[in-house]
Amino acid sequence: MSAEIVKINPENPDMRMISYVADQIKKGQVAGMPTDTFYGLAADPLNLHAVDLIYDVKTRNRHKPLSLLIESVEQAEYLARAPLPEAFYEITRKYWPGPLTIIVKASERLPLKVTANTGNVALRLPAARIPVEVIRAAGVPITATSANISGASECTTADGVRQQLGKSIGLIVDGGPSPRDVASTIINLSEPGKLTILRQGAIPEEELKQFLS
Repeated sequence: MSAEIVKINPENPDMRMISYVADQIKKGQVAGMPTDTFYGLAADPLNLHAVDLIYDVKTRNRHKPLSLLIESVEQAEYLARAPLPEAFYEITRKYWPGPLTIIVKASERLPLKVTANTGNVALRLPAARIPVEVIRAAGVPITATSANISGASECTTADGVRQQLGKSIGLIVDGGPSPRDVASTIINLSEPGKLTILRQGAIPEEELKQFLS
């Protein structure tokens, strides 16, 4: 069976369609979805069956944790172990919403499968209306791993997702081409008093140097 394709305007999303996608995710489906970087695979990280499905669809190593998209700093605080470092707030005031993924200590509310037993979680507040509105409608964060088979090229269109994963997932949201073709920058704030850049991406290292220890 091929994935259902749902078209949503990324600038002015139809909230009925947003609610439909959110309902499918809450039911345990995995959806291909546009973000402000590449298309991602969105699932409910609190649904262990859906988490398993993500790993199966991507043929992803289960020792690799899943990053999450969120809709607010308050949601980050809920998913992270308190207290978050002051640098977290300084950085998010400047770069969120946007293509910056931040690794912090994970709250015990998150399943170990999501964190891959690392004790950490990678969070990002995207500058894209579709995923943010879906998160708000679903009432849960969504997974943010790229919508591709592990090792294959990332997808910048819904058709690219369909070609790679159209027979493995039930739903693909077509929100047009990705606004950029560079992945998010990933930084690690999980170690007290230390910030490290784990992946170069859309936000240049030069811009983050003021926060480096």
